[in-house]
Amino acid sequence: MRFSFAIQLSTALLWAASAWAVEVKTATHLSSFAWRHSADWFGGYSALHVSDDGHQMIVLSDRAVLVRAAISRDRDNITGVRITGNWPVLSSTGRPLSGRAGDSEGIAVTSDGGFFISFEGVHRVARYAGPGAKAQVLPRPKAFKGLSGNGSLEALAIDGKGWLYTLPEKSRTDQGDIPVYRWDGKVWSTPFVLPQRDDFLPVSADFGPDGRFYVLERKLSLIGFQSRLRRWQITKGVPIAEETLFTTGTGAHDNLEGLSVWRDDQARLRATMISDDNFMALQRTELVEYLLPD
Repeated sequence: MRFSFAIQLSTALLWAASAWAVEVKTATHLSSFAWRHSADWFGGYSALHVSDDGHQMIVLSDRAVLVRAAISRDRDNITGVRITGNWPVLSSTGRPLSGRAGDSEGIAVTSDGGFFISFEGVHRVARYAGPGAKAQVLPRPKAFKGLSGNGSLEALAIDGKGWLYTLPEKSRTDQGDIPVYRWDGKVWSTPFVLPQRDDFLPVSADFGPDGRFYVLERKLSLIGFQSRLRRWQITKGVPIAEETLFTTGTGAHDNLEGLSVWRDDQARLRATMISDDNFMALQRTELVEYLLPD
């Protein structure tokens, strides 16, 4: 696993690919929905996956709680959310996770109904056959050991081959880029890096039905959060044609941390995002949707 060599090579390829840049396109805000529930485990949502029809979702709390819910819609607006199940995320021995070991941040759902979860406190990725199943922890590469304790594997995505991609919120290469780690079912590698732009930090990622790689980022100031969504085409293993789809003003949304990209019944690309309220009364759990250009 020659991570440093892969990073240097990917950086060179990124600069070479800059000539492929496309005209920046923008996204359109469709709706925002404040989701409330009285359970003490409700909140802290850091990841989500929306079904192909947009009416079901899986959400993941950063306190190791998994929730299934049904989404009610009226055209382009979310009108309600109904919880249909909730489960603790378990360890490899079948015990509910808690504390640093239970800092669950990213989710990637597989075609067979299983899913992978990335963790931040103890840097790792684990596979689950379904809700309530024991963890099958993937091998951990040496590169994970040097990651920031409170800013590591926030984002997790799965491509059409079933390969996993994860990236840290805060840790950067020596050149200041965002390293992307890939699990191909056998080994971890660092196939490419992404350019760090301004002070935004990556918090979620997804491969859309268009095959492009989407990354949700946030920036925190004293008066609130800003959010940004970028995407790339992955061509021959290299990210090209970077686009910034939106950058919000401060306070436009709450602390958006989860991302799912899908197509609606009109074949339009949508991005659904969820906010982490940090279990604080001054914040809210918010579902936010944008229409994306193709």
